[in-house]
Amino acid sequence: MLRSLWKPSLALAGILAATACSGSDAATTESTTWHNTTVHAVSRMAVASGVVATTSMKPDGTLETVAVGLKDGRKLWNHPATMAGRLPGMGVTTPAVVETAPGKAVVVALDPAKKGRWNATLVARDAHTGAQKWTRPVHSTFGPQRCGPYVCLSEHTALAKARMVVLEPATGKVLWRLPGISEVEWSDRTRVLLLRLSANPSVESYELKTGKLQWQQPIEQALGPGIDMSGGWAFGSSGDDLVGYVAPYTNPQTRKVSTFGLFSVKLSDGTINWMRPSVVRVYPSGNPGHAPVVRPVDPQGAYGGFARLDPQTGRVVGQIPASDVPGSGWWLAFPERMDKLGFLTHNAKGTAFDLATGDPTPVDEQHGWSFCVTDPKPLPLRGQPPGFYSTAAVCEYDLATGKRVSPAGAPPLWFTGSEEGWRLWHDEKGALHAVHDHTGSAPGMYG
Repeated sequence: MLRSLWKPSLALAGILAATACSGSDAATTESTTWHNTTVHAVSRMAVASGVVATTSMKPDGTLETVAVGLKDGRKLWNHPATMAGRLPGMGVTTPAVVETAPGKAVVVALDPAKKGRWNATLVARDAHTGAQKWTRPVHSTFGPQRCGPYVCLSEHTALAKARMVVLEPATGKVLWRLPGISEVEWSDRTRVLLLRLSANPSVESYELKTGKLQWQQPIEQALGPGIDMSGGWAFGSSGDDLVGYVAPYTNPQTRKVSTFGLFSVKLSDGTINWMRPSVVRVYPSGNPGHAPVVRPVDPQGAYGGFARLDPQTGRVVGQIPASDVPGSGWWLAFPERMDKLGFLTHNAKGTAFDLATGDPTPVDEQHGWSFCVTDPKPLPLRGQPPGFYSTAAVCEYDLATGKRVSPAGAPPLWFTGSEEGWRLWHDEKGALHAVHDHTGSAPGMYG
């Protein structure tokens, strides 16, 4: 059973997670672990300068931006938030957190304030205090993103004059503009790699200070003609490379399936390193740039087995043949080190395979992480179109019984990722959790 949890964009609503609310005070249980159950996070989290920011849903269905301390999880401030022009399949907007000076940062998010022909207001607030720094009126946008030391914002997205602007985080001053809609897929202090969403989508590199184009690589050069980004996409860095995934999309009029697959380009010049057309990414699984697991699909639409790829080379490092895949009714479950692939059957005995050898492995005392909810409900958001889902949570299961493990530990690194030695996640009720285990920086399933 495939789980379509890539980052959808233009047409599909991702099936993401539960919507129940939670509520008790934050508490530090250990010096390296904290939990905050006062938040109902429905977006991913962003981190900078010791502050974690996320979008939370209140019991009345409205949204708010919430900032908590990275070291203890205690709420620093919260403020009403909204979305204006974001499409349901993209999920709820994540605030952008951008450092402005050592130990200082701003949290940039969309405020519900309307003025004249503007539908909302982009507001930058001091990350630690919530004090307002600057504002920018917005007609429609997919939301702000951090791009190196700046803020990138695609605006007027519902209009023919859509563009991306690069803003100075301390003042909101526009540094440069780029026509059309773009999304940040990677950046450092001097460069940003953008996915240009157009009739012929491409990955392009720009100098951050000036907006000078450094290189561009049409995605069809890697995967072939017939690209349609409506099915969704995901990107992740792997050393000096960027690994991208484009999901299939079936045109409702023609019933034709768009071109899809995985590919890798060099960050330095956009040269294509490798390509794996006609494979789908499976969920849950690691970031495309960290531990991609895929299934090939033949021209008739039949799925093959499972394969884990080396993100550096695109080569298969472990696979399970299609003949060994169980019939139906299962959900994928991976252990901590992602060296095995489990087929979870809820409340019944499952099966597991060694990913390196492809051989069956005993499921007794074998645990795996899979989605907590298999039939998620859309978020009851006030004033937003239907079809927004929360970012999915994973739970720990005993493959021998198909039951949840309680109490569960921290989700694996391949799911949470790690930043500044911290691993952050929210559970199925939206509560925030963190552990500081000095793990080296790594991308999680969602980036």
